[in-house]
Amino acid sequence: MHNVTFKNSLWLLVIISAVAWFSLAYFNGLNLSKVKDFFGLVPKVASIDLLIIAVFVKWGWKLNIFKKWLVPFPNLNGSWVGFIYSDWRNPATCEKPSPIPVMLTVNQSFFHISCMMRTSEMESFSYSEGFLIDPDRQIKNITYSYTCKPRLSLNVRSIPHDGTVLFRITEKPKQKLVGKYWTERLTKGEIVLKYHSKELLEELPEDLGEHPVTENENRR
Repeated sequence: MHNVTFKNSLWLLVIISAVAWFSLAYFNGLNLSKVKDFFGLVPKVASIDLLIIAVFVKWGWKLNIFKKWLVPFPNLNGSWVGFIYSDWRNPATCEKPSPIPVMLTVNQSFFHISCMMRTSEMESFSYSEGFLIDPDRQIKNITYSYTCKPRLSLNVRSIPHDGTVLFRITEKPKQKLVGKYWTERLTKGEIVLKYHSKELLEELPEDLGEHPVTENENRR
């Protein structure tokens, strides 16, 4: 997929450069068969190419027209809300905790993506992120490693730690992130998120909703 996207990008750049070359020559009355006229346009064509690339990298990559054939990864920018289903058990009662309300905020550009997850008890920050995209195998995932910092008052039972998350990305019929996580504390679990808004919220919204009953029952 990466090779196909690279080839498409290269061909698109060649076409844009050719159009710019012929347009500049036409409006300036130049003869491209002459070496001087042909190479004299190189700086201007290069400037046009750089301007178009800058616009694409800043805004254009988000447009649906470029999806798949030029931009292989989805736009995940915004806030996602849902629940964590942890396999951790209370040592005193051997019971699992109830589903934990959670929010994931994604800040994504064409070259970079960062993820921050919040619950009422902790915040976690990603430090290594990447997409796993392979349409031929119907794979569309994002994975990242993170550092989790619980509230200071909870350090007795929940100390800072690192972990990894793997999400399966669903765009149709509704946007969802469904995945699993595991940590260096030897805990693991599942996370189910739905897209909430384009804004990067700083705390969990009040309209989080109830966790899916079927999801909860399947884990009992």
